[in-house]
Amino acid sequence: MAKSSLDLRKVRNLGIIAHIDAGKTTTTEHILYYSGAIHRLGAVDSGNTTTDYDQEEQERGITIYSACIPLRWKDSIINLIDTPGHVDFTAEVERSLRVLDGCVVVFDAQKGVEAQSETVWRQADRYQVPRMAFINKMDVVGANFDNAVGEIRERLEGRPVPVVIPVGAGGASDSSHPFEAVIDLIDQKLVRFNPKDFGKTIIHEPVPEAMAGEVASRRAALFDILTEEDPEDLITTTILEGGEPDPAKVRLMLRRATLARRLQPVLCGSGREHIGIQLLLDAVISYLPCPLDRPAVTGTSPKRKDREETRKTDPKEPFAGLIFKIVADSHGELAFVRVYSGVLKSGTRALNATRDTKELVTKIYHTEADPSRRDELEEAQAGDIVAVIGLKEAVTGDTLCDTAHPIVLERIRFAESVVSQSVEPESGGDKQKLADVLEILRREDPTFNVKADPETGQTLMSGMGTLHLEIKRHRMERDFNLRIRVGKPRVSYRETLREAREVEGECQRIVGGGQIFGKVKVAFEPIPLGEYSREGASAPEAEPETAKKGKGGKQQAKAVTGPELVRVRSTLKPDVIPEAFESAAVEGLRSALQSGELGYPVMGVSATLLKGDHDQETSTDVAFGVAAADAVAKALRSNILLLEPVMKVEVSTPEEYLGPITGDLNSRHAEIRDIIIRGKLRVVEALVPMARLFDYADKIRSLSKGRASSTMEPYAYAPAPEDVLQKMLNPEF
Repeated sequence: MAKSSLDLRKVRNLGIIAHIDAGKTTTTEHILYYSGAIHRLGAVDSGNTTTDYDQEEQERGITIYSACIPLRWKDSIINLIDTPGHVDFTAEVERSLRVLDGCVVVFDAQKGVEAQSETVWRQADRYQVPRMAFINKMDVVGANFDNAVGEIRERLEGRPVPVVIPVGAGGASDSSHPFEAVIDLIDQKLVRFNPKDFGKTIIHEPVPEAMAGEVASRRAALFDILTEEDPEDLITTTILEGGEPDPAKVRLMLRRATLARRLQPVLCGSGREHIGIQLLLDAVISYLPCPLDRPAVTGTSPKRKDREETRKTDPKEPFAGLIFKIVADSHGELAFVRVYSGVLKSGTRALNATRDTKELVTKIYHTEADPSRRDELEEAQAGDIVAVIGLKEAVTGDTLCDTAHPIVLERIRFAESVVSQSVEPESGGDKQKLADVLEILRREDPTFNVKADPETGQTLMSGMGTLHLEIKRHRMERDFNLRIRVGKPRVSYRETLREAREVEGECQRIVGGGQIFGKVKVAFEPIPLGEYSREGASAPEAEPETAKKGKGGKQQAKAVTGPELVRVRSTLKPDVIPEAFESAAVEGLRSALQSGELGYPVMGVSATLLKGDHDQETSTDVAFGVAAADAVAKALRSNILLLEPVMKVEVSTPEEYLGPITGDLNSRHAEIRDIIIRGKLRVVEALVPMARLFDYADKIRSLSKGRASSTMEPYAYAPAPEDVLQKMLNPEF
């Protein structure tokens, strides 16, 4: 058992993110191979890559679960996380980016910026993660380095700066100059990688005379950008005087600008041809941040929500860490923790500040891709990423911290689930086992939800797409030995208010032989769609409730934002009703707004408590909770607007199939946003209701004879057709 002793300047917490099939896992496999973390180079097509350890990943040839592997490159340690590219597993990317310091975004040299490329780029923007770009697959037919760089600039609004350029492009069959090597613009060297030992042997050569002019032009473009980032005159005077700037100073300037997120260094290569990966690793160390380069993490005091707390990346600070992933199986749970400050020791108790409970950290590990392979540690220091066992109450997004210095870190935001399926055990005796397994899966995956259908009593599981739910079904069958039946996929609708209402809610009941009374007046308003139906939106986590009353009885609004973006606040003047009754009414509104008239979650509703009436003898907090629920029921009655998920769909097709594909999209009530020319392909971007997409993958293969491909991701919630709502309200018709 070892201590986690880190020189934080030599640590990189790195993520690899990309659109599906951009070559992310192949790139990761080469990184592990060249660093010595593995001794055999696997292949996605063979189903034997290190990070895709799960049987489902190997069979499908895709990454489903983010994998965290510590490795060494030269004198540095890289905690490497390979993430999925498929939109159904975007939660894996979201929670990884929340705890990473820097990332590499991988692009397909032929396809450039694709739909999920935009999604992961926006996610990195949300968490202010410095990044680099790696243009992969330079060996494929139609590979175009400059086009990919241009799309990063135009579609992603990035500022890509090539530091490596390709020698040739494409394969021998489509190019007179196939991709064979790269040129390092800073060192002005052509770099070859010996294919006989899978690219391990690197050969440096002078720049070919035929490419000298291009290299000079590319270097000039690089220096034009860097001189704008040179307040200390590290290289500007040298360049203006016609001299050669010191490569170390050039890299220092690139690093500073990358850390400030003002630009993104761009490299290129081919995982399949074993070209360019070592230069990528060198660039990770040169340009991406160590934990000390990132700002202090901020949070709030669990007892005083209005007080901000900060923790520096320092072992001497009080311990604070964020649980960003839980891996559950039939043997227990493994919680992955990013340690932001202090030291976490094995065998000690930590405070789960999110839930106000204490957790026993039984053991601490560094894991490999497969969490079952692990190295035990005595302790973990600030800046490290580790796995722990022993936690009982914790879920993804919870904060662990020093009991004497509590802090609640900002939680991770996840997108809304859009598809549901009923699930039931084949054997009646397995009902409790199914419930237990569903709870385990829900704890480990924040985008997987479970609830009972209020009309049928069926258990519904909801997720990000049909593939997401299919993977969960297979896990239940394979990992937990459950035999289950599932229904057809159906859309996860949401409810909101059609129009504003001001209503009174009342409770006059006999409870335990005595009467209880409470009365409230509440204003309900719909929140404009644009405030919560935005591209790539993730539901914000709960905001803290502000102070109830200021000094001297001065009124202060109390705002609570729930996970469905339901806003509840009170504007009651001091002492109108007892504080306990007011709190019960606010909580009653928030609880009742979790489910609408049809049983779907409510979103986009603002509720303001305006008045309250109480009786000294008969009023209780229970009565005010019931009165609040009565107000919600009256506000929603015959006043709901049904919302359906709309997907952003991107279809890549040869030109000859463009007509049939756009015609089919129009028949699905699609809004076609753009048609982009990308080489010989046409890329159609459209917004389509999720309800009309369940058969789309099969249909597009049929229309294009298997030559077109499509991706989709959640875009927004929009009003569903009125006839859909009427059928739900009047099922007999």
